[in-house]
Amino acid sequence: MPYLQLTLPCRLAEQPRYETALEDLGALAVTLADAHADAADEQAIFEPGVGETPLWDSLTLTALFDEATDPLVLLAALESFDAGLDWTQARFEVVADQDWERAWMDQYAPLRFGRRTWIVPWNHELPDGADAPDAAVVRLDPGLAFGSGTHPTTALCLDWLDALADDGALRDAEVLDFGCGSGILALAALKLGARAALGIDNDPQAIVATADNAERNGVDARLRVALPQDAPLGVFPVVVANILATALVALADTIGARVAPGGRLALSGILWGQEDDVIAAYADAFDELTVARRDDWVRIDGRKRG
Repeated sequence: MPYLQLTLPCRLAEQPRYETALEDLGALAVTLADAHADAADEQAIFEPGVGETPLWDSLTLTALFDEATDPLVLLAALESFDAGLDWTQARFEVVADQDWERAWMDQYAPLRFGRRTWIVPWNHELPDGADAPDAAVVRLDPGLAFGSGTHPTTALCLDWLDALADDGALRDAEVLDFGCGSGILALAALKLGARAALGIDNDPQAIVATADNAERNGVDARLRVALPQDAPLGVFPVVVANILATALVALADTIGARVAPGGRLALSGILWGQEDDVIAAYADAFDELTVARRDDWVRIDGRKRG
């Protein structure tokens, strides 16, 4: 069904007041975007500190209301609710509803990582090269979970898994994907020769997405998935954790304890400049800690002392 959409510019300091007014007057959804998103010098938002919310200084705020909402009545109510805010720049238009997730998937193209790993949308034809006898093809629908291969942090981990496969380190191994999101890394490991995999995530949506993608790829019998409190105990010869740097540091003992002696570990979700803190958190238990960089993100990988 269509919606009445309100769009207005605002400053970061005033954003909470605008959002409160809109929600109290019936907004069905409120979204925020960089007001300069089309500029060449667009400011990137990187990982926030603990308890912080990353936002641009100049925002474009968008709110959706029921289509039957009268714009003039709504504007008068907003001005009455908080007269200290500038509502004069508000613009209204009627927008059609659509499946935004599926619209994004329509633009999602197959991607290749390393020598033979391919991530292909579930509804896309195989590209040239993905039909090679030794190609490891993951058919993916990310759903609402993180992990499509398009982000540098995921790409760094896929490159690492592909290299491990070439070294024989994945052959018949059991892999732990800590913070599995869509399950993309666990699925790639299985397609590259791993015997079994366990995906752990604290987001129930990730559990659903990973299970669905495992079934789609015909590996659901070899991929277990669980919330942290339900995850089985044990150590793994290969562990990958693509989460935020602050979480990697806070969970260093937990993640490190999951790696078998002599096992391989890859850590990602780390911004360039944060690698020293992460290395320091794992240096007591791991050797050969190496940093790989893609754009503004890095991966740290190493081997657990035996």
